[in-house]
Amino acid sequence: MPPVAPAIGDPAPLGLAAFALTTFVLSFFNAGLVSDKGLPVVLGLALAYGGIAQLLAGMWEFRNNNTFGGTAFTSYGAFWISFFVLEQFQADKIPAANLGAAVGLYLIAWGIFTAYMWIASFRVSAAVMVVFFLLATTFIVLGIGEANSSDSIVKAGGWIGIATAIAAWYASFATVTNKTFGRAVLPVREFK
Repeated sequence: MPPVAPAIGDPAPLGLAAFALTTFVLSFFNAGLVSDKGLPVVLGLALAYGGIAQLLAGMWEFRNNNTFGGTAFTSYGAFWISFFVLEQFQADKIPAANLGAAVGLYLIAWGIFTAYMWIASFRVSAAVMVVFFLLATTFIVLGIGEANSSDSIVKAGGWIGIATAIAAWYASFATVTNKTFGRAVLPVREFK
């Protein structure tokens, strides 16, 4: 008989929290609520928390046989790492005349991925479904704003991103709280 691997805790609250905090901070910059001069503060979050912590949560979700969670957290962890690499090492190599279109394509492509993950989330929970709907909208609006060099559309995407982060924090908080208390304290409305 093969050895049985030990059980691990639910990595979803970690993945959701890492995603939420990093998205929240970046969205404040996108919404124009803080000066762009402080944008480098996002890079540490993007690499360590949004990137690496979320990537680890994804690997643990695969270990838990959760294809949805594994795909989501690993992908968005990789998104944040790629965002770090783009901002830190690559953006200044793209001609200014092409940067908006390139970043717009990057964001819209993530919006397409997120849209199909939103459809898959219909089997997870209402809380997660709201996160993916808002995130798909955020990526697409930001992508359109960047592609068209429209500050007002980017700012709208920033506000939607703030709503996305709040929804993800709620889903994380509810999962941690419900598991800690051993009962449904905060509703997430699971669809399984």
